Amino acid sequence: MTRRLGSGSLVIATHNPGKLKEIGALLEPYGLKCISAGSLGLPEPAETGYSFVENALIKARAAAEASGIVALADDSGLAVDALGGRPGVYTADWAERQWFEGDPGRDWYMAMGKVEGMLAAQGPETSRDAAFHCVLAIAWPDGEHAVYEGSIAGSLTWPPRGTLGFGYDPVFIPQGHRQTFAEIDPAVKYRIGHRADAFAKLVADQFG
Repeated sequence: MTRRLGSGSLVIATHNPGKLKEIGALLEPYGLKCISAGSLGLPEPAETGYSFVENALIKARAAAEASGIVALADDSGLAVDALGGRPGVYTADWAERQWFEGDPGRDWYMAMGKVEGMLAAQGPETSRDAAFHCVLAIAWPDGEHAVYEGSIAGSLTWPPRGTLGFGYDPVFIPQGHRQTFAEIDPAVKYRIGHRADAFAKLVADQFG
């Protein structure tokens, strides 16, 4: 049987206030008070893993060891069948500008264009199947851990459509839908998405 979370504090291994708010709202009904690694001044570890599971565990373990509190981390991204699962763990990296491109921030249109260009180079009959994946990892300070994986299948379209999402959302059409993630109401997206899938498995295991 998987070790279970008790009530009390849980460190969310992120420096992103938006992610803390989203995960905190999901866990609030279970008596957990979520605090971010950023608010504790914890450093962000290098994500050197070769899979979503490895990177989620790196972040969760680093936060748990540094804080002495149970920690939760997530790692997620887009995997395109015809590209051998890329961008995968490098989903965000594909949006990073180089120093000579000016603004060092992320350019998601550039990232979407890179995926489209690689697919187009393979010809018009190339599969456009893809999936978003999410891994949630819980780590206890003594080293024990639990992992929950979620995904949603779909296909890619071009050009990008919609303004409600972020990242690769404007080119991803979830299976069974006609709209992209950036055209679908965010409340619906959160309910059917990869993070919701992983979170449902976490809740069933930890609180079921």
